[in-house]
Amino acid sequence: MRLNELKPAKGSRTAPKRVARGTGSGFGKTAGRGVKGQKSRAGGYHKVGFEGGQMPLQRRLPKRGFTGKSPRARAVVRVSALNRFTDKSATVDLAALKAAGLIGKHVQAAKIILSGELTQAVSVSGIAATAGAQAAIKKAGGKFEAVAAAVKTVKAVKKVKADKVDKVDKVDKSAKSDKAAKSAKSGKSEKPAKSDKPAKAAKPTETGEE
Repeated sequence: MRLNELKPAKGSRTAPKRVARGTGSGFGKTAGRGVKGQKSRAGGYHKVGFEGGQMPLQRRLPKRGFTGKSPRARAVVRVSALNRFTDKSATVDLAALKAAGLIGKHVQAAKIILSGELTQAVSVSGIAATAGAQAAIKKAGGKFEAVAAAVKTVKAVKKVKADKVDKVDKVDKSAKSDKAAKSAKSGKSEKPAKSDKPAKAAKPTETGEE
């Protein structure tokens, strides 16, 4: 075989359609565009999905849900995946999971769940885990260090809110008692607030005279 004998495989390349080259070709006169209309004109087109003015399909169908950012920043690891770490002296943390390819590089927090079996002892640190996963790690002879709490627990937040409410109530009660004491000392009772509504005018009486 020589260079001048090289050619594409049979059927891989087809000749382009030559239009407006006489009626004998089948694509003469109107060149396959038909007679008149928007599509026969130069530059005549309509946008993708256009249905003549009626509500298009992409707008008729309902849209539900969304794609949040948390799935990218968080990851879930099965407890059986920890069998990859054969070195008992190594500590399994977020960096180790990324190096092993178990989680993506953009993950900021991971959690181990109970799925599968753990056959070797591993030391886990800085990663959250379910109660079942923690029990499986300890049962296999490994160690688990809980993640340090970075924020207050829900109970602590509720307690702070309750303390704020109690403090406000005490301030209100003390203010009311001081006001009552001052009014009792002066001997004047608090008068009810006057209404801002103007008094109604008296209707004229009908005398019956025309």
